[in-house]
Amino acid sequence: MSGGTAKSAPSTERGRRARAAIVDAAAVLIYQRGTRATSLEDVLAVAGCGKSQLYHYFDDKAELVGAVIDRQLEIVLAAQPGLTHIDSWATLDAWLAGIVRMHSAPGGPFACPLGKLAAELMDDEDFRPLVDAAFGRWVALLAEGLGTMRERGELRAAVEPDRLAASVIASLQGGMLVGRVRADITPMRDAVDVARAQLRRWCPAAADKPSPTP
Repeated sequence: MSGGTAKSAPSTERGRRARAAIVDAAAVLIYQRGTRATSLEDVLAVAGCGKSQLYHYFDDKAELVGAVIDRQLEIVLAAQPGLTHIDSWATLDAWLAGIVRMHSAPGGPFACPLGKLAAELMDDEDFRPLVDAAFGRWVALLAEGLGTMRERGELRAAVEPDRLAASVIASLQGGMLVGRVRADITPMRDAVDVARAQLRRWCPAAADKPSPTP
């Protein structure tokens, strides 16, 4: 990656639109082809921008890929509006049901944009921390909701929201991957059921049972 500091965000609306067009074009191409098979020339052709514009906002391809990682996280979270409203079992179940519904649409199950990037970049010491941080923000939102549920007494006091949230996201990632490979929503549904069952084990009603490991 570039050793310099990332350039500051554009100060004008026109500049923000131009930068967003470049990032969105790169995000689509990288999702379809992968980072290595996506050239800057390809990005410029799709974005309808010139090379001088690209280098006005990004020092190099590595910096652009970093912006794509952030953009893919935005896309993932935008597809899960219920994630930021989790504070009860009803809202948690609604979030999980929304994920199944989204992946049941024609063409689904869909590959996770962050998951695809992780598979390609996890061995790259420059990009892995960025992908890890993006997943961390996703997990943190779920952990915040689980923490609220714990405070309200809907989860046992011994639960560790961060660990439990990470395990749920991991289950969903596995369901998306296998479901995508098989072109079948069943693995996605099963992964959601497993995640829900794991969460339910932390209901206060299960207090007389041995403590599960997140």
